[in-house]
Amino acid sequence: MATTQESDVHPLGLGDSHGDEETTQPIPGGSEKTETKKKRRRSSEVWNEFTLIPSQPGETSYCTCNKCGHKFNAESKNGTGNLRRHVLTCQKKTTTEVGQFLVTSDKGILHTPKSNFNQDTFRELVVHAIIRHDLPFSFVEYEGIRNIFSYLESRRTTFTRNTAKSYTKKTYGKEMKRLRDELIACPSRICLTSDAWTSIATDGYLSLTAHYVDSNWVLRKKILNFSHFSPPHSGIALAEKITDMVTSWGIEKKLFSITLDNASANDSCVAILKTNFTSKNLLLHDGELFHVRCCAHILNLIVQDGLKEIDEAVIKIRDSVKYIRGSEGRKIKFRQCISQTSLESKKGLHQDVPTRWNSTYKMLSSAIYYRRALCYYKMCDSNYESCPTEEEWTRVEKISGFLGVFYEATNAFSGSLYPTSNLYFPHVFFIQLHLVERSKSSDKYMKKIAQQMLQKFSKYWSKFNLLLAIAVKALWSRVSRIIKGQEHTFPLFDEYVQHSTTMNTSSCSRGSGDQTMQHNGENSIQSKFFEELEQYTSSELDATSQKSQLELYLEEPTLSRTMSVDVLDFWKSQEFKYPDLARLARDVLCVPISTVASESAFSLGGRILDQYRSSMSPPTVEALACTRDWLFGGTVTTEVKPDEITENVLASYSNNEETNLSAAEVTNSNVVE
Repeated sequence: MATTQESDVHPLGLGDSHGDEETTQPIPGGSEKTETKKKRRRSSEVWNEFTLIPSQPGETSYCTCNKCGHKFNAESKNGTGNLRRHVLTCQKKTTTEVGQFLVTSDKGILHTPKSNFNQDTFRELVVHAIIRHDLPFSFVEYEGIRNIFSYLESRRTTFTRNTAKSYTKKTYGKEMKRLRDELIACPSRICLTSDAWTSIATDGYLSLTAHYVDSNWVLRKKILNFSHFSPPHSGIALAEKITDMVTSWGIEKKLFSITLDNASANDSCVAILKTNFTSKNLLLHDGELFHVRCCAHILNLIVQDGLKEIDEAVIKIRDSVKYIRGSEGRKIKFRQCISQTSLESKKGLHQDVPTRWNSTYKMLSSAIYYRRALCYYKMCDSNYESCPTEEEWTRVEKISGFLGVFYEATNAFSGSLYPTSNLYFPHVFFIQLHLVERSKSSDKYMKKIAQQMLQKFSKYWSKFNLLLAIAVKALWSRVSRIIKGQEHTFPLFDEYVQHSTTMNTSSCSRGSGDQTMQHNGENSIQSKFFEELEQYTSSELDATSQKSQLELYLEEPTLSRTMSVDVLDFWKSQEFKYPDLARLARDVLCVPISTVASESAFSLGGRILDQYRSSMSPPTVEALACTRDWLFGGTVTTEVKPDEITENVLASYSNNEETNLSAAEVTNSNVVE
């Protein structure tokens, strides 16, 4: 007796039945018996990628691809080979953008691993993201992040916070070695800035930043250390700490200067450092030019001393800003007044911080811009009583113009990505002339504050570093008459010439044998020719041979003040004309005249050690802060600009958190004392 066989089974066991089917079985007497036989359920994983189309008994079964909708014959006798091939092709197309290829495991489960996936590279990239964006180490344990990682690469292993911390320290060690080699090999000497900071957890830290000009005449700034610094913060402790850090980097023989603020502990610290380094003959000019005082800090002290008594007009402006920012309704009404007076609201009305003079200047300048809007607002709001009078507005303009000179100088001194040593004297001379002029003003208030500032200015003027006079050629004649700058410049230049002569002599002595052999092989005609050439060259250059490169350079005509010149590019072009002087210029131009570079590290430290991560260990904090600067210092801005410590009152409430600085950033602003 013959029976209708069950549906064909794929040779590899991949052909599966998909439901009940009627079968006909002959019986004696010619009649047939119809019976329903239940088949095995589909067990292959490939059916998860398709949807069966409902069909009537006896009709051909079809299915559609879940991804592209393509229709296929779903009869079990056809097997699943065609379906599997389609899944491979279809999913390969959808994963091309992420560079992945579909493979099939032994169990028939489809997944999409990357063919050239490297576990160490993957972890390194994740750690770079943590360092660059101030993410917590637990970021890698977030369930959502792990789901993303699993989707992109199923073969990855578990990544814990401890692994992330371990890779961070590994990256820190690798980048430290690379930077150490770079510092030792750089052609310029290295200038340092340093400052102390207290974290939110009341832990003390000391930052040390290196400034140097590389072989391409590009100014570099690198945070060397962001080290834990326990009390006492005395001069002796500071000197020991800085000496240990410098020695660990192996750059004690390449030091040129160190820039510190005017704290008394720093003075004693520098005295100890100079004694230690000069005893080993490590500093140029016996260390007389080693200490540079932070000019931005000095300007802050001068202005703060003059603004001890605030004019009534300034108080009215401050009260006006506070009144307008008191409610959202007043802000809206003031915007309407701005619109009525045809002014631009994007400029912003700024709220100052009374203890920070530069924010007071920003407030006054913005109030002067919105003067008409404030007067118009007075007519619209009877409760507004702080609007200055015409006479007071005049005084506000005078005060704002007076502070503007110091504000521009502070901005110029606060840079760390461009040379600042050459900017010192032009701004200082202008400030001195400005103070002398204002001290003779008929306005009693302006005369009083100018005289107070001039007295403070004279005190610090006598303590400036003569090294800064070397960086300015345009003012050379005037500078030399006032401070006798040549007494220090020429001996310093002679040290560079002596060093260059020593190197050339040793080089010539090594090559003298080859030169002798060449001369011995010359014939008499060639010898006579070279003798005549040497006599001619000597007679032509005799007039200038007695002058040094420095003297020849100072005799050149001065460039126009209105010309825009990149000082580093200029000396790069003069390197072969004045080789010894160019070496001196390379070192002098990398001297920073403010401690902004070190203080900007505190803004970064404040983001790393926030209220949620205040218990992080000091070595880990140093690894994060330094590695971020080394890897992303050119793309991630960490400097605090003076403009950023004021609040834009006209900013919407939703933007306030984005425009305002954190408490740590405000506290450590470069112009805040």
